[in-house]
Amino acid sequence: MHTTVPTSIRRRCALLLPVLALAGAARSQDEPTAPPQGQPQEQSPATPPRPPGGAPPSKDALKMGSPPQLAPGTTEQQMWPAATAEGWKKPVLIPWQRSFDDALRVAKATNKPILVAVNMDGEIASEHYAGVRYREPGTAKLFEPYVCVVASVYRHTPRDHDEHGRRILCPRLGDVTCGEHIAAETELYDKYFEGIRISPRHIALELDGTKTYDVYFSWDTQTVFTALVKGAENRPPPTPLLRDLPIVDRTQSADVQDRTDVETTYQTATPEVRRELIKAVVARRTVDQVDLLRLAVFGLDLEAARLARQALAQSETEPAVDLIAEALKAPLAADERELLIAASARMAKKYPRARTLTALHQGLAQTSKWVDARRWSEIEYEARARAAGVGEARTLETRATQAQARPTDTAAHLDLAEAFLARALDPATEKSFAKLLVDDARAAASSARELGGDSWRLASVLAVTSALSGDEEAARAHAVKAVEGGMLMPDASADAVMERTGVRVVALFAQARQMAIRSAYRAGTGWPPEWLADVNAAYALLSKHPLGTDDNLVSFYDFLRWLGGTTRANGILDDALARFPGSPLVHDRLRARLLWESGPDGLEGAYADRLAKEPANSDLVWFAGYASLVAAENHRRAGDAEKAFGAYERGIAHYESFVAQRPEGRTSADHFVALALAGRARLALDARDYAAATRQIVAAFARSPESAASPDGLNITPADTAKMLREQLINQPMELAVELQRALDALDPKLLEKRAFELDNPTPRPRRNPPRQPPTDPPK
Repeated sequence: MHTTVPTSIRRRCALLLPVLALAGAARSQDEPTAPPQGQPQEQSPATPPRPPGGAPPSKDALKMGSPPQLAPGTTEQQMWPAATAEGWKKPVLIPWQRSFDDALRVAKATNKPILVAVNMDGEIASEHYAGVRYREPGTAKLFEPYVCVVASVYRHTPRDHDEHGRRILCPRLGDVTCGEHIAAETELYDKYFEGIRISPRHIALELDGTKTYDVYFSWDTQTVFTALVKGAENRPPPTPLLRDLPIVDRTQSADVQDRTDVETTYQTATPEVRRELIKAVVARRTVDQVDLLRLAVFGLDLEAARLARQALAQSETEPAVDLIAEALKAPLAADERELLIAASARMAKKYPRARTLTALHQGLAQTSKWVDARRWSEIEYEARARAAGVGEARTLETRATQAQARPTDTAAHLDLAEAFLARALDPATEKSFAKLLVDDARAAASSARELGGDSWRLASVLAVTSALSGDEEAARAHAVKAVEGGMLMPDASADAVMERTGVRVVALFAQARQMAIRSAYRAGTGWPPEWLADVNAAYALLSKHPLGTDDNLVSFYDFLRWLGGTTRANGILDDALARFPGSPLVHDRLRARLLWESGPDGLEGAYADRLAKEPANSDLVWFAGYASLVAAENHRRAGDAEKAFGAYERGIAHYESFVAQRPEGRTSADHFVALALAGRARLALDARDYAAATRQIVAAFARSPESAASPDGLNITPADTAKMLREQLINQPMELAVELQRALDALDPKLLEKRAFELDNPTPRPRRNPPRQPPTDPPK
């Protein structure tokens, strides 16, 4: 289904895919990802029929006693009941290690096997383990013989540390930050997941890395408990970790409990004890205590902060690189800044992230050899064009006649290619005809190249036509050749088509440099800082050019955030918001930044302030409603039902106001109001207020039936909530069950089918594989 959105938004709207932090280890913590918010999804017309009983359990699950399928007469909601609001408030009782490396260290010290637990949002059994089983003393007892590490690709808090350097633990999984369980998932996927992401999954590993068992697709919970017991049988007693050591000595332990105790002591200790702890980290380099150093770096004890930066400069682990990146954002003495940059350069031999950080601080300080906006603007374009051989404008017909008359003339074919491209880019040209013209332009340019043409003009035409034809890789390569070949950047006084071509080529050149940097990062190789200088100069030009787009600025913003250049990136986003105030792309990044800086309350407050200044701005009303829904979902993740309910209520009010101003946008507003009502239904269900839950979910289906299969930011659809509620209404007044079933019966049956990750064929898309996340803003 395609939703109807405000005209001014629709013109600028792009499909936005939220970034799953699948590369958590490769990203700075300073890169928040906005929580995804759902939309109606088109149903696949080719979904194959599913065999009864679902996907077979893994071989190890069968060995541990899993039935081959769900027992007849049993529903998934009965097998894996959801946690209540009270249940989510209970602490997770399993002591997850902060990284797989920590788990290996602790396993070797204790002679325990490692247990990897994989979890995902929205999947019914994963929800049960996260909200029920991992919080039960009996389950925690079964995990005690193992060193445990948890993996999940989903982020549940906007950031991992507060402004004082204190850890913000994942409200869903407990002892770890979201960045840690995301990084663990990335590493473990490469090593042990065999190319598929399945959840829930429990893998036991020996100290040499071999699997003892890999249990997934089990059709009960007992199978996992049996595996936990059998995997710990007949093992020699583990070596206990010593907890009665002086706190200074415990800085040498990688165990999560020791790390937590050391950090807690630091926050409550005298200045003398704090400095002793930091000095111990400097003097004895058994374990990098990055979170301890973070507390010192962002604390008020200036001497401890100085000692922490010294210790940080000696660190060897990748998390230290991210802390160095954050420390370098603050004002520092020149010698301390040089010390940290030198440490980054030293670790660059081992970590791509450090190479990137080092090149960042070098590259932003350089000027580009190839993109000189000042030179392009100061020299009159016409004179440069004549010197480069750019002839006077001719009609397409004239150039076609000349190319036909001179079949071996390179210049004639190039002129013809430019004429075809000019006609294709003319707004008056019909779209279907424009595509044919692009093909003709590319063919003519290729002919010119075959005849020996090798100019920046030819490369620029090939770049733009390749991009318009969908050949992005070739487009970027041609753009690099054009810019490095001395391309003339036309200004507003030049031919409009040539100006549009030039702007596109500069954007493609910037993308090419970005791709080259990312490729070098993934390959673990270095890259010249000059590439970043090129990117910076190209986007500086595009940000000021009348033909620059919101996509250009957001691309630069994202890239700088990925690199760690937060201060510069924030300035880019502010400029983008001022220039494109109604851009969904820009607002997507603004929400993420506001969540990062001030949490869900700050997100709503910022939009309320903007709306107070422009109450008649219907676009802003729409975005304020969306911000309230995102805030509500963040409150739900944190277990604050009262705040979540209030945020949903405000979001609904914004969308009602929007419809009053813009009736043509009702479809879009109805969709998000339906998701808000379904979110409130889930809150009521968690609180066991079944009458309220029924009322809210029925209202959601009535408001937008097509939204029933749309996942919200917690990956839960209204249909999911309705199915879970239906199971709970068995022992409630009959009229509630009748009302709910009547609402379900009124829906298109396709909306109640299993989602892609629940399909029962384990290959190539296994059941419980994380779904592709929906766009964060409505499609055109």
